[in-house]
Amino acid sequence: MSTRTLSWDWYPGTIPENVVLDETAYVETTFSFHLYRSEAPVGVEYGRGASTYLGTMFDVGPRGQVSLGKFALVHGARIICDAQIEIGDYALISWNVVLMDTYRLPFDPTQRRRELEQIPFRSPRRIDGTVPAQPILIGSNVWIGFDACVLPGVTIGEGAIVGARSVVTQDVPPYTIVAGNPARVVRRLDAGGIEK
Repeated sequence: MSTRTLSWDWYPGTIPENVVLDETAYVETTFSFHLYRSEAPVGVEYGRGASTYLGTMFDVGPRGQVSLGKFALVHGARIICDAQIEIGDYALISWNVVLMDTYRLPFDPTQRRRELEQIPFRSPRRIDGTVPAQPILIGSNVWIGFDACVLPGVTIGEGAIVGARSVVTQDVPPYTIVAGNPARVVRRLDAGGIEK
């Protein structure tokens, strides 16, 4: 059982043992791990200077692994991970963003109904679906605007910007701005001036 607490935390929780924090990383509250249940040797890894703020929730399943690159900042995002979500260096993930590498429920209505009927008999009550997960990869210097949703299997290229309230259903090329539902390229960006 973990004994890692945060002296400033309003929530009386702990940081799970398999969460690796760089000494310069910041976690605003242990409540971010309320839905966390990864059994991987490293379930979440914070790089140098990475930070998560109030409202960020790691809903990470037993095999899930999340990594935050150097100086990545996540402010109030919901991270639903049953396989892998990788957030690159200097990435900015705005409030109410949803990153989901799995749907957790089958698309077939009969199978979905069976799964929903089982929830009341589980403790704790949760979806325990066996839908395959597909990793999400977010490159360096990416900015994802508020209320955006990134769906399973998506790669967002280096330097890209995802507009607020966009739904990202397919890969985003590097140095582009995408927006809409579904997100589409609306502009290309100059990669000049970005240090590697």
